[in-house]
Amino acid sequence: MSERVLYLYTSLGCHLCEQAEALLRALPAGACSEIRAEEIGDSDDLIARYGIRIPVVAYSSEQGEWRELGWPFDAAMLAEFLGKE
Repeated sequence: MSERVLYLYTSLGCHLCEQAEALLRALPAGACSEIRAEEIGDSDDLIARYGIRIPVVAYSSEQGEWRELGWPFDAAMLAEFLGKE
């Protein structure tokens, strides 16, 4: 199983974020080890970075590069994004 942790930058009541989370939950077994929902409303820095872009999926590549995929995306785009390792 992949040790990749996926971060979902989200906000309470965001219906697009709920759609993005459903796509993440539908990933095949082994695509990631954990999905962490990060509430941007808890941090001024996160609001500044993601406030108008949520939902955003992010992870740290094996090379240490931070990768992000912002909405809109579908299952195929998500799979392509995660397959870039």
